[in-house]
Amino acid sequence: MTARLDEGADADHLDSVITVLDLVRSGAAHTKPGIAQLSGLGRNVVTRRVNQLLDAGLLEGNGFAESSGGRSPRELRFQTDAGHVLVADLGARAVSVACADLAGGLVAQRQEPCDVKAGPRAVLNRISELFDEVLGEHPCEVWGVGIGVPGPVDFVSGRTIAPPIMPGWDGYDIRGHLATRFHAPVWVDNDVNLMVLGELRGGLARGEKDVVFVKVGTGIGAGLVSGGRLHRGAQGSAGDIGHVLVVPDSDVVCRCGLVGCLEAVAGGGALVRDGRAAGLEGRSPFLAAVVAQGREVTLRDVSEAMNHGDPVARDLMTTSAQLVGETLARIVNFINPALVVLGGAVPDSGDIYLTKVRQVVLSRSLPLATRHLRLERSPRGTHPALTGGAFMVVDELFSRERLGRWIGHQTPAGRPELVS
Repeated sequence: MTARLDEGADADHLDSVITVLDLVRSGAAHTKPGIAQLSGLGRNVVTRRVNQLLDAGLLEGNGFAESSGGRSPRELRFQTDAGHVLVADLGARAVSVACADLAGGLVAQRQEPCDVKAGPRAVLNRISELFDEVLGEHPCEVWGVGIGVPGPVDFVSGRTIAPPIMPGWDGYDIRGHLATRFHAPVWVDNDVNLMVLGELRGGLARGEKDVVFVKVGTGIGAGLVSGGRLHRGAQGSAGDIGHVLVVPDSDVVCRCGLVGCLEAVAGGGALVRDGRAAGLEGRSPFLAAVVAQGREVTLRDVSEAMNHGDPVARDLMTTSAQLVGETLARIVNFINPALVVLGGAVPDSGDIYLTKVRQVVLSRSLPLATRHLRLERSPRGTHPALTGGAFMVVDELFSRERLGRWIGHQTPAGRPELVS
Protein backbone atom coordinates (compact mmCIF):
# COMPACT_ATOMS: atom_id res chain seq x y z
CA MET A 1 0.00 0.00 0.00
CA THR A 2 1.38 3.40 -0.97
CA ALA A 3 2.28 5.76 1.90
CA ARG A 4 0.34 8.98 2.18
CA LEU A 5 1.57 12.36 3.35
CA ASP A 6 -0.36 13.56 6.40
CA GLU A 7 -0.61 17.07 7.81
CA GLY A 8 1.61 15.99 10.68
CA ALA A 9 4.55 15.02 8.46
CA ASP A 10 7.89 16.38 9.68
CA ALA A 11 9.61 19.29 7.97
CA ASP A 12 12.28 17.19 6.21
CA HIS A 13 9.61 14.86 4.85
CA LEU A 14 7.58 17.77 3.51
CA ASP A 15 10.64 19.49 2.04
CA SER A 16 11.62 16.37 0.11
CA VAL A 17 8.08 15.96 -1.23
CA ILE A 18 8.08 19.56 -2.47
CA THR A 19 11.55 19.16 -3.98
CA VAL A 20 10.46 16.11 -5.97
CA LEU A 21 7.22 17.75 -7.08
CA ASP A 22 8.94 20.97 -8.14
CA LEU A 23 11.55 19.13 -10.21
CA VAL A 24 8.89 17.27 -12.17
CA ARG A 25 6.50 20.24 -12.32
CA SER A 26 9.20 22.52 -13.74
CA GLY A 27 10.34 19.93 -16.29
CA ALA A 28 13.83 19.74 -14.79
CA ALA A 29 13.51 15.98 -14.16
CA HIS A 30 11.28 13.26 -15.60
CA THR A 31 12.57 10.09 -13.95
CA LYS A 32 13.50 8.92 -10.45
CA PRO A 33 17.23 8.74 -11.33
CA GLY A 34 17.04 12.28 -12.68
CA ILE A 35 15.32 13.49 -9.53
CA ALA A 36 17.93 11.83 -7.34
CA GLN A 37 20.76 13.37 -9.33
CA LEU A 38 19.37 16.92 -9.20
CA SER A 39 18.02 16.83 -5.63
CA GLY A 40 20.76 14.91 -3.82
CA LEU A 41 18.07 12.77 -2.19
CA GLY A 42 18.71 9.04 -1.75
CA ARG A 43 17.16 6.57 -4.17
CA ASN A 44 14.84 5.08 -1.57
CA VAL A 45 13.65 8.51 -0.41
CA VAL A 46 12.95 9.54 -4.01
CA THR A 47 10.98 6.34 -4.60
CA ARG A 48 8.84 6.89 -1.51
CA ARG A 49 8.14 10.53 -2.35
CA VAL A 50 7.28 9.72 -5.96
CA ASN A 51 4.89 7.03 -4.76
CA GLN A 52 3.23 9.51 -2.40
CA LEU A 53 2.76 12.02 -5.21
CA LEU A 54 1.43 9.33 -7.54
CA ASP A 55 -1.02 8.32 -4.81
CA ALA A 56 -2.06 11.95 -4.33
CA GLY A 57 -2.80 12.25 -8.05
CA LEU A 58 -0.21 14.98 -8.64
CA LEU A 59 2.15 12.80 -10.70
CA GLU A 60 1.43 10.06 -13.21
CA GLY A 61 3.47 7.54 -15.14
CA ASN A 62 4.19 8.52 -18.73
CA GLY A 63 5.80 5.49 -20.37
CA PHE A 64 9.51 4.73 -20.14
CA ALA A 65 12.52 6.91 -20.78
CA GLU A 66 15.45 5.87 -22.94
CA SER A 67 17.81 3.59 -21.07
CA SER A 68 21.37 4.68 -20.41
CA GLY A 69 22.28 1.11 -19.60
CA GLY A 70 20.16 -1.47 -17.85
CA ARG A 71 16.47 -1.20 -17.18
CA SER A 72 14.59 1.75 -18.71
CA PRO A 73 13.38 4.18 -16.01
CA ARG A 74 9.72 5.08 -15.80
CA GLU A 75 8.93 8.57 -17.01
CA LEU A 76 6.94 10.86 -14.74
CA ARG A 77 4.59 13.66 -15.65
CA PHE A 78 2.97 16.37 -13.58
CA GLN A 79 -0.81 15.99 -13.60
CA THR A 80 -1.68 19.43 -14.96
CA ASP A 81 -5.38 18.61 -15.00
CA ALA A 82 -5.53 17.24 -11.46
CA GLY A 83 -7.23 20.49 -10.54
CA HIS A 84 -8.08 23.91 -11.96
CA VAL A 85 -7.98 27.51 -10.79
CA LEU A 86 -10.03 30.58 -11.63
CA VAL A 87 -8.16 33.77 -12.53
CA ALA A 88 -9.21 37.34 -13.30
CA ASP A 89 -7.37 40.39 -14.59
CA LEU A 90 -9.22 43.57 -13.67
CA GLY A 91 -8.23 46.78 -15.42
CA ALA A 92 -9.60 50.30 -15.24
CA ARG A 93 -11.99 49.72 -18.17
CA ALA A 94 -12.05 45.99 -18.86
CA VAL A 95 -11.91 42.61 -17.18
CA SER A 96 -10.67 39.23 -18.39
CA VAL A 97 -11.33 35.94 -16.62
CA ALA A 98 -10.27 32.36 -17.27
CA CYS A 99 -10.22 28.84 -15.97
CA ALA A 100 -6.66 27.49 -15.99
CA ASP A 101 -5.01 24.15 -15.41
CA LEU A 102 -2.14 23.63 -12.97
CA ALA A 103 0.44 24.48 -15.64
CA GLY A 104 -1.06 27.89 -16.35
CA GLY A 105 -2.85 26.74 -19.50
CA LEU A 106 -6.03 28.73 -20.12
CA VAL A 107 -8.86 26.34 -20.96
CA ALA A 108 -11.82 28.77 -21.03
CA GLN A 109 -11.88 32.58 -21.15
CA ARG A 110 -14.17 35.62 -21.12
CA GLN A 111 -13.42 39.32 -21.63
CA GLU A 112 -15.68 42.36 -21.54
CA PRO A 113 -15.70 46.12 -20.77
CA CYS A 114 -15.84 46.88 -17.06
CA ASP A 115 -15.63 50.18 -15.19
CA VAL A 116 -13.62 49.66 -12.01
CA LYS A 117 -15.20 52.84 -10.62
CA ALA A 118 -18.52 50.97 -10.33
CA GLY A 119 -17.21 49.75 -6.99
CA PRO A 120 -16.06 46.44 -5.52
CA ARG A 121 -19.40 44.74 -4.94
CA ALA A 122 -20.76 45.35 -8.43
CA VAL A 123 -17.47 44.51 -10.14
CA LEU A 124 -16.71 41.39 -8.09
CA ASN A 125 -20.26 40.13 -8.52
CA ARG A 126 -19.85 40.46 -12.28
CA ILE A 127 -16.49 38.70 -12.14
CA SER A 128 -18.17 35.89 -10.20
CA GLU A 129 -20.83 35.62 -12.92
CA LEU A 130 -18.11 35.40 -15.58
CA PHE A 131 -16.38 32.71 -13.52
CA ASP A 132 -19.67 30.79 -13.49
CA GLU A 133 -19.81 31.09 -17.28
CA VAL A 134 -16.33 29.63 -17.78
CA LEU A 135 -17.14 26.85 -15.32
CA GLY A 136 -20.25 26.14 -17.37
CA GLU A 137 -18.02 25.76 -20.41
CA HIS A 138 -15.36 23.75 -18.57
CA PRO A 139 -16.85 22.10 -15.45
CA CYS A 140 -14.16 21.36 -12.89
CA GLU A 141 -13.24 21.42 -9.22
CA VAL A 142 -11.93 24.85 -8.22
CA TRP A 143 -8.67 24.55 -6.28
CA GLY A 144 -8.14 28.27 -5.88
CA VAL A 145 -8.86 31.76 -7.20
CA GLY A 146 -6.43 34.50 -8.25
CA ILE A 147 -7.19 38.09 -9.18
CA GLY A 148 -5.04 40.99 -10.32
CA VAL A 149 -6.22 44.56 -9.71
CA PRO A 150 -4.89 47.93 -10.95
CA GLY A 151 -3.76 49.26 -7.60
CA PRO A 152 -1.53 48.65 -4.56
CA VAL A 153 -2.31 45.40 -2.75
CA ASP A 154 -1.32 44.16 0.69
CA PHE A 155 -0.53 40.62 -0.44
CA VAL A 156 -0.92 39.11 3.02
CA SER A 157 -4.47 40.38 3.57
CA GLY A 158 -5.54 40.50 -0.08
CA ARG A 159 -6.87 44.04 0.36
CA THR A 160 -6.27 47.07 -1.85
CA ILE A 161 -4.67 50.01 -0.05
CA ALA A 162 -5.59 53.55 -1.20
CA PRO A 163 -5.77 52.62 -4.90
CA PRO A 164 -5.79 55.91 -6.90
CA ILE A 165 -7.89 54.68 -9.85
CA MET A 166 -10.23 52.45 -7.81
CA PRO A 167 -12.58 54.68 -5.79
CA GLY A 168 -14.48 52.78 -3.12
CA TRP A 169 -12.03 49.85 -3.08
CA ASP A 170 -9.74 50.99 -0.25
CA GLY A 171 -9.42 48.16 2.26
CA TYR A 172 -12.18 46.10 0.64
CA ASP A 173 -12.06 42.38 1.45
CA ILE A 174 -11.70 41.04 -2.10
CA ARG A 175 -10.51 37.69 -0.78
CA GLY A 176 -13.49 37.23 1.49
CA HIS A 177 -15.95 38.23 -1.23
CA LEU A 178 -14.69 35.58 -3.68
CA ALA A 179 -13.90 32.91 -1.07
CA THR A 180 -17.50 32.97 0.12
CA ARG A 181 -18.77 32.54 -3.44
CA PHE A 182 -16.40 29.77 -4.54
CA HIS A 183 -15.39 28.23 -1.20
CA ALA A 184 -11.74 28.09 -2.21
CA PRO A 185 -8.51 29.86 -1.20
CA VAL A 186 -8.13 33.27 -2.88
CA TRP A 187 -5.03 35.35 -3.59
CA VAL A 188 -5.02 38.98 -4.76
CA ASP A 189 -2.11 40.91 -6.26
CA ASN A 190 -1.33 43.97 -8.32
CA ASP A 191 -2.03 43.29 -11.99
CA VAL A 192 1.50 44.12 -13.15
CA ASN A 193 2.98 41.60 -10.74
CA LEU A 194 0.86 38.96 -12.43
CA MET A 195 1.92 40.20 -15.87
CA VAL A 196 5.62 39.85 -15.12
CA LEU A 197 5.00 36.44 -13.53
CA GLY A 198 3.12 35.34 -16.64
CA GLU A 199 5.95 36.43 -18.91
CA LEU A 200 8.51 34.79 -16.62
CA ARG A 201 6.83 31.41 -16.48
CA GLY A 202 5.19 31.17 -19.87
CA GLY A 203 6.17 34.07 -22.11
CA LEU A 204 8.97 36.34 -23.29
CA ALA A 205 10.90 36.17 -20.01
CA ARG A 206 11.05 32.37 -19.70
CA GLY A 207 14.56 31.41 -18.60
CA GLU A 208 15.47 34.93 -17.43
CA LYS A 209 16.34 35.80 -13.84
CA ASP A 210 16.07 39.60 -13.77
CA VAL A 211 13.09 41.16 -15.51
CA VAL A 212 11.04 44.36 -15.44
CA PHE A 213 7.53 44.55 -16.88
CA VAL A 214 6.14 48.06 -17.33
CA LYS A 215 2.44 48.50 -18.01
CA VAL A 216 1.44 51.84 -19.52
CA GLY A 217 -2.34 52.10 -19.60
CA THR A 218 -4.76 54.24 -17.65
CA GLY A 219 -2.24 53.84 -14.84
CA ILE A 220 1.46 53.06 -14.97
CA GLY A 221 3.16 50.37 -12.91
CA ALA A 222 6.05 47.95 -12.96
CA GLY A 223 6.45 44.30 -11.99
CA LEU A 224 9.93 43.28 -10.85
CA VAL A 225 11.66 39.90 -10.94
CA SER A 226 15.04 39.60 -9.22
CA GLY A 227 17.05 36.41 -9.13
CA GLY A 228 14.14 34.54 -10.70
CA ARG A 229 11.68 35.55 -7.97
CA LEU A 230 8.86 38.08 -8.02
CA HIS A 231 9.78 41.06 -5.83
CA ARG A 232 6.74 42.52 -4.05
CA GLY A 233 8.62 44.46 -1.40
CA ALA A 234 7.92 44.62 2.34
CA GLN A 235 4.25 45.58 2.02
CA GLY A 236 3.53 44.77 -1.62
CA SER A 237 4.03 48.18 -3.24
CA ALA A 238 7.31 47.51 -5.07
CA GLY A 239 7.22 48.75 -8.66
CA ASP A 240 4.62 51.50 -8.21
CA ILE A 241 6.46 53.86 -10.56
CA GLY A 242 3.33 55.69 -11.71
CA HIS A 243 3.60 58.09 -8.78
CA VAL A 244 7.25 59.09 -8.98
CA LEU A 245 7.84 62.78 -9.66
CA VAL A 246 8.92 63.37 -13.26
CA VAL A 247 7.85 67.00 -13.94
CA PRO A 248 8.68 69.05 -10.82
CA ASP A 249 7.10 72.29 -12.08
CA SER A 250 3.89 70.62 -13.31
CA ASP A 251 0.52 71.83 -12.10
CA VAL A 252 -1.24 68.62 -13.21
CA VAL A 253 -2.80 67.00 -10.16
CA CYS A 254 -2.55 63.21 -10.09
CA ARG A 255 -5.30 60.98 -8.76
CA CYS A 256 -3.02 60.25 -5.81
CA GLY A 257 -3.30 63.93 -4.83
CA LEU A 258 0.25 64.95 -5.75
CA VAL A 259 1.45 66.84 -8.84
CA GLY A 260 3.88 65.95 -11.61
CA CYS A 261 3.52 62.16 -11.26
CA LEU A 262 4.51 59.99 -14.22
CA GLU A 263 0.99 58.61 -14.51
CA ALA A 264 -0.58 62.08 -14.46
CA VAL A 265 1.53 63.40 -17.33
CA ALA A 266 2.33 60.28 -19.40
CA GLY A 267 -0.37 57.65 -18.77
CA GLY A 268 -3.34 56.79 -20.94
CA GLY A 269 -5.58 59.19 -19.03
CA ALA A 270 -3.12 62.02 -19.64
CA LEU A 271 -2.99 61.27 -23.37
CA VAL A 272 -6.80 61.32 -23.58
CA ARG A 273 -7.01 64.55 -21.59
CA ASP A 274 -4.38 66.32 -23.69
CA GLY A 275 -5.76 64.87 -26.92
CA ARG A 276 -9.22 66.21 -26.12
CA ALA A 277 -7.75 69.65 -25.41
CA ALA A 278 -5.90 69.57 -28.74
CA GLY A 279 -9.15 68.70 -30.50
CA LEU A 280 -11.20 71.39 -28.76
CA GLU A 281 -8.55 74.03 -29.52
CA GLY A 282 -8.21 72.96 -33.14
CA ARG A 283 -4.49 72.21 -32.85
CA SER A 284 -5.08 68.66 -34.09
CA PRO A 285 -7.33 68.40 -37.18
CA PHE A 286 -7.79 64.66 -36.66
CA LEU A 287 -8.88 65.01 -33.02
CA ALA A 288 -10.91 68.13 -33.80
CA ALA A 289 -12.95 65.96 -36.16
CA VAL A 290 -13.55 63.49 -33.33
CA VAL A 291 -14.76 66.28 -31.04
CA ALA A 292 -16.97 67.65 -33.82
CA GLN A 293 -18.73 64.27 -33.94
CA GLY A 294 -19.86 64.89 -30.37
CA ARG A 295 -18.04 61.95 -28.84
CA GLU A 296 -15.29 61.63 -26.26
CA VAL A 297 -11.69 61.37 -27.42
CA THR A 298 -10.21 57.94 -26.63
CA LEU A 299 -6.68 56.59 -26.50
CA ARG A 300 -7.39 54.77 -29.75
CA ASP A 301 -8.21 58.13 -31.35
CA VAL A 302 -4.90 59.61 -30.22
CA SER A 303 -3.06 56.54 -31.53
CA GLU A 304 -4.84 56.67 -34.88
CA ALA A 305 -4.13 60.38 -35.16
CA MET A 306 -0.43 59.69 -34.61
CA ASN A 307 -0.42 56.87 -37.15
CA HIS A 308 -2.15 59.21 -39.66
CA GLY A 309 0.72 61.66 -39.32
CA ASP A 310 -0.96 64.17 -36.99
CA PRO A 311 2.00 66.11 -35.50
CA VAL A 312 0.23 67.07 -32.25
CA ALA A 313 -0.76 63.48 -31.53
CA ARG A 314 2.75 62.33 -32.38
CA ASP A 315 4.18 64.87 -29.94
CA LEU A 316 1.83 63.68 -27.21
CA MET A 317 2.83 60.06 -27.68
CA THR A 318 6.55 60.69 -27.97
CA THR A 319 6.50 62.94 -24.88
CA SER A 320 4.85 60.11 -22.96
CA ALA A 321 7.47 57.67 -24.28
CA GLN A 322 10.24 60.10 -23.34
CA LEU A 323 9.04 60.34 -19.73
CA VAL A 324 8.46 56.59 -19.42
CA GLY A 325 11.89 55.94 -20.93
CA GLU A 326 13.62 58.31 -18.51
CA THR A 327 11.93 56.64 -15.55
CA LEU A 328 12.74 53.21 -16.91
CA ALA A 329 16.40 54.20 -17.39
CA ARG A 330 16.64 54.81 -13.65
CA ILE A 331 15.18 51.38 -12.99
CA VAL A 332 17.62 49.78 -15.45
CA ASN A 333 20.56 51.45 -13.71
CA PHE A 334 19.28 50.43 -10.29
CA ILE A 335 18.17 46.83 -10.95
CA ASN A 336 20.17 45.90 -14.06
CA PRO A 337 17.56 43.60 -15.66
CA ALA A 338 18.29 41.37 -18.64
CA LEU A 339 14.86 42.05 -20.12
CA VAL A 340 12.35 44.89 -20.02
CA VAL A 341 8.86 44.17 -21.33
CA LEU A 342 6.40 46.94 -22.18
CA GLY A 343 2.70 46.19 -22.01
CA GLY A 344 -0.62 47.99 -21.81
CA ALA A 345 -2.75 49.97 -24.21
CA VAL A 346 -0.27 52.82 -24.78
CA PRO A 347 2.72 50.74 -26.01
CA ASP A 348 0.26 48.82 -28.22
CA SER A 349 -0.35 52.07 -30.13
CA GLY A 350 2.51 51.40 -32.53
CA ASP A 351 6.23 50.99 -33.07
CA ILE A 352 6.88 54.71 -32.66
CA TYR A 353 6.24 54.50 -28.93
CA LEU A 354 8.43 51.44 -28.35
CA THR A 355 11.23 52.88 -30.49
CA LYS A 356 11.25 56.12 -28.51
CA VAL A 357 11.28 54.33 -25.14
CA ARG A 358 14.14 52.09 -26.29
CA GLN A 359 16.11 55.10 -27.57
CA VAL A 360 15.75 56.98 -24.27
CA VAL A 361 16.60 53.95 -22.11
CA LEU A 362 19.75 53.22 -24.11
CA SER A 363 20.88 56.84 -24.06
CA ARG A 364 20.18 57.45 -20.36
CA SER A 365 21.38 54.16 -18.82
CA LEU A 366 24.91 53.05 -18.01
CA PRO A 367 26.67 51.11 -20.80
CA LEU A 368 27.21 48.08 -18.56
CA ALA A 369 23.49 47.99 -17.65
CA THR A 370 22.45 47.97 -21.32
CA ARG A 371 25.23 45.80 -22.77
CA HIS A 372 22.90 42.80 -23.17
CA LEU A 373 19.56 44.42 -22.34
CA ARG A 374 16.52 43.38 -24.35
CA LEU A 375 13.54 45.72 -24.49
CA GLU A 376 10.46 44.09 -25.99
CA ARG A 377 6.73 44.68 -26.27
CA SER A 378 4.44 42.06 -24.74
CA PRO A 379 2.96 40.19 -27.72
CA ARG A 380 -0.55 41.22 -28.70
CA GLY A 381 -3.19 38.58 -28.12
CA THR A 382 -1.45 37.02 -25.13
CA HIS A 383 -2.78 37.17 -21.57
CA PRO A 384 0.24 37.29 -19.24
CA ALA A 385 -1.81 38.51 -16.26
CA LEU A 386 -4.17 35.51 -16.50
CA THR A 387 -1.28 33.08 -16.90
CA GLY A 388 0.58 34.80 -14.08
CA GLY A 389 -2.52 34.67 -11.88
CA ALA A 390 -2.73 30.92 -12.40
CA PHE A 391 0.92 30.44 -11.47
CA MET A 392 0.47 32.66 -8.41
CA VAL A 393 -2.30 30.41 -7.10
CA VAL A 394 -0.58 27.14 -7.99
CA ASP A 395 2.73 28.23 -6.47
CA GLU A 396 0.97 29.18 -3.25
CA LEU A 397 -0.91 25.87 -3.12
CA PHE A 398 2.31 23.90 -3.63
CA SER A 399 4.35 26.03 -1.23
CA ARG A 400 5.94 24.63 1.90
CA GLU A 401 3.46 26.60 4.02
CA ARG A 402 0.42 24.99 2.42
CA LEU A 403 1.03 21.70 0.63
CA GLY A 404 1.23 19.65 3.82
CA ARG A 405 -2.12 21.07 4.97
CA TRP A 406 -4.12 19.63 2.07
CA ILE A 407 -2.24 16.92 0.20
CA GLY A 408 -3.51 14.25 2.58
CA HIS A 409 -7.01 15.17 1.40
CA GLN A 410 -5.86 15.08 -2.27
CA THR A 411 -7.46 18.48 -2.98
CA PRO A 412 -7.35 22.04 -1.59
CA ALA A 413 -10.87 22.70 -2.85
CA GLY A 414 -13.26 23.73 -0.11
CA ARG A 415 -10.41 24.99 2.11
CA PRO A 416 -10.38 28.82 1.88
CA GLU A 417 -8.47 28.96 5.18
CA LEU A 418 -5.33 27.81 3.36
CA VAL A 419 -4.44 31.45 2.67
CA SER A 420 -3.83 32.07 6.37
